[in-house]
Amino acid sequence: MFKFFTNKNWYPWSIFGSIVILVSTWYQVQLDVMINQWFGEFYDTLQKALTTPNSVSEKEFISYLLTFAKIAGVWMVLSVATDYFTSHWTFRWRTAMADYYHENWTKARLTEGASQRVQEDTLKFARIMEGLGVELLRSLMTLIAFLPILWGLSKQITALPFIGEVNHALVWVAVLSALGGTVLLAAVGFKLPGIEYDIQKEEAAYRKELVLGEESLGRAGHESVNFLYGNVRKIHFKMYFHYLYFNAVKWSYLQGMVIVPYLALAPTIVTGAITLGFVQQIARAFNKVENSLQYLVRSWPIIVELISVHRRLSEFEKKLELSKVEANI
Repeated sequence: MFKFFTNKNWYPWSIFGSIVILVSTWYQVQLDVMINQWFGEFYDTLQKALTTPNSVSEKEFISYLLTFAKIAGVWMVLSVATDYFTSHWTFRWRTAMADYYHENWTKARLTEGASQRVQEDTLKFARIMEGLGVELLRSLMTLIAFLPILWGLSKQITALPFIGEVNHALVWVAVLSALGGTVLLAAVGFKLPGIEYDIQKEEAAYRKELVLGEESLGRAGHESVNFLYGNVRKIHFKMYFHYLYFNAVKWSYLQGMVIVPYLALAPTIVTGAITLGFVQQIARAFNKVENSLQYLVRSWPIIVELISVHRRLSEFEKKLELSKVEANI
């Protein structure tokens, strides 16, 4: 699966392509930092304009909007270009896997569901890695960029409701709430990877029987197909049940976290110690840090599928390597 990074023929894409994605993602995060700074200045100006008539000129107000448009425009162009490049980069990764399987197809074909693993599982693996990999990179860089910002802004937030004085309170609230949610969702959804693997296994057996039925009248009979489809139905219904309580916990947690920064700011807001611009700036920085730390929470269903695909491809490659060893004996 990772010959894309070990085969020197793929170095131009695996190494230099990764550097391009890394640099582009980092610059997007820096643009996001600039937008966060803009929010603070803009909302302070907006508050000033609304409370003191004619204290802000129309030209000055519009200039803030144009500044945002410039930053957002660059971010949008860079984001679209990066996504396009990343799609090509990911397909090269899939091609590196497919090339290896094609070269060893005479041995690979003996493994159960070989065609599915070469075609479908490599496609799934590439697409999942594209989404998860880029999002993980973006989350890490966002955390690196915004955590110091939130740390600095938190100096003015000296107290939390029900707790009292806490230095850099919002940083600790963001870290502890995100980590707590991650542990909670991991505990609730620990059965999901195994269920996803079983789904792929039962679906493969069902599909294989149907394919054999296309070639032979003696296969894919009514009884055998119904039996295999019954197994498919059972495992899917099992998955629906486990996702029922998983999603209930997940969305309860995520919706509850919406009000957390404002709850943490409550003692400071009611005393009028900070401006509207500062509230917007610190709330946005808090959300950036929190969302980065919630990467596993938000991506868990996709991670479950990745674990399943990785397990199938790992088993496939182990069997392939074993058959190559036995052939040389």
